[in-house]
Amino acid sequence: MNTKVGSKHEDALEKRLGMSFAERGLLSLSLTHPSAVNEDPLSFSASNQRLEFLGDAFIDFVVAQELYHCLPNIAEGELTELRSAIVRGATLARLARGLSLGSYMYMGQGEEGSGGRYRDSNLAAALEAVVGAVLLDKGADAAYGITLGLLQSELEHTVREGVAKDPKSRLQQVTQGMGKGSPVYRTIDESGPEHLRIFTIEVVVADEVMGTGSGHRKVDGERTAAQQALEVFGVADLG
Repeated sequence: MNTKVGSKHEDALEKRLGMSFAERGLLSLSLTHPSAVNEDPLSFSASNQRLEFLGDAFIDFVVAQELYHCLPNIAEGELTELRSAIVRGATLARLARGLSLGSYMYMGQGEEGSGGRYRDSNLAAALEAVVGAVLLDKGADAAYGITLGLLQSELEHTVREGVAKDPKSRLQQVTQGMGKGSPVYRTIDESGPEHLRIFTIEVVVADEVMGTGSGHRKVDGERTAAQQALEVFGVADLG
């Protein structure tokens, strides 16, 4: 690992986040993809997966609390649906792109060569890991502020508009309307440790692969694949 390059990357990311880490090693760890550890264990002793686990849980908590207070008359089931819509992998990946998080990540050459810096699952995981690092370094108040700042517009939109129609349901309407039958979803890859599995899903319409997606839950991968297929069919993004 080139420590000078690493330091410059982390300086730039701290500026984007508007904060400085007391323990810079936590920020480095949050940016370390498992492939970096596999290819260069002397430079990278651990990956960001534990921080990802922590950040994932904390983001869920922040969104749940904000929804609870913003929507006092909404039942538990709908609150759960709203939270899931906000914290889905595609949303977190989009926010990570806004921070240029992919450019700061440490990863192995194989992963980078296969487009790993732009993959939704890697970007979402890195964002969760960064939140986990902030939580450990600065405490719950700072982490809450960072998380809310990142998700504020998404929260406001969801509270105002509700959950957009699920892309899987919309895709089925489109394909059946075109006489192509129902989409078929197939799991084509599983990776990561047992507690943080990443599923890669493809959607097939009339024997043709129309989209792929990945996520920690199969349904997240299916939704991303369905959204990609909708774009192929020329259907407007449904959020």
